[in-house]
Amino acid sequence: MNVSVSVITPSFNQAAYLEQTIQSVLGQDLPIEYWVMDGGSQDGSVEIIRRYANRLAGWVSEPDAGQADAVNKGLLRASGDVIGWLNSDDLYQPGAARRALQAFEQNTDAALVFGDVWSLDGAGKVINQMRYGAWGLQELMTFHIVGQPGVWIRRSALLAMAKPAQGEFLDLSYHYLLDHQLWLRLAQMGSMLYLGQPMAAARFHPAAKNVAHAAAFGQEAYRIVDWMQLQPGLQALFAANRRAIWGGAHRINARYLLDGGQPGAALRAYGRGLRCYAPAVLPELHRMVFCLLSLAGLGRLENVYRRLKRRRYEKGR
Repeated sequence: MNVSVSVITPSFNQAAYLEQTIQSVLGQDLPIEYWVMDGGSQDGSVEIIRRYANRLAGWVSEPDAGQADAVNKGLLRASGDVIGWLNSDDLYQPGAARRALQAFEQNTDAALVFGDVWSLDGAGKVINQMRYGAWGLQELMTFHIVGQPGVWIRRSALLAMAKPAQGEFLDLSYHYLLDHQLWLRLAQMGSMLYLGQPMAAARFHPAAKNVAHAAAFGQEAYRIVDWMQLQPGLQALFAANRRAIWGGAHRINARYLLDGGQPGAALRAYGRGLRCYAPAVLPELHRMVFCLLSLAGLGRLENVYRRLKRRRYEKGR
């Protein structure tokens, strides 16, 4: 049977969530070529994978060089026309694969399609919906971040971008914004299509990278700015949007510094962003206020705000 959709799950010591991730892929309403690339887990993950082995295209459990290496191993094996990458603590919405496949079939110039992503807490409760927009390459360059589990890739664009014989898909030197750097490369191969509906859910829990290593994300944003300036396909757009790009990088750095519990460093990053390109930063004025409150010893007010925001979200669903 010709399977048009492949999904790759990189995993390392995520037994608490892995089974739900696997079930969300295997529960899609069309056949999936599913690869699980485990990094040598010792927490019971392998036993979970074995329970589903007869429904997988294949799996490995062996030491690797990190998440990018694990995903690259899966990308080398994937044969579907459309490819999804779902981390081992995230979930697909029912029907997500079919909607992505149909979008690619109806938009033959699209290199990637993406939809909104629900935010879950460690217990699986929906706490927010990350909504995006009809973004393209310019928005990616100014650090409009698309949630990785909501993205689907056209395999032909991936092969045109990389050196598949060497497995050079994700850059192994990136550990935090590795997905964003990949989207930037793919968006040069074709258009981006926003589906305008939830496609996946991402967990926010203490062991997740976006929580445990929040402060490291901004430094990779600055690396990506340096990298963009050297890319022939991006140089003209970079020159036309230099201030907005730097402003966006400072905004992302500040956001993650604040999430990482460093309000003083976050406020300084926001200040750099305001001086560089205020329109990129002003939408996060409320976060700047949180920085000031935290520095004044009133950080508990932020927790009150977040609880109220969560309640408003839950009532509006």
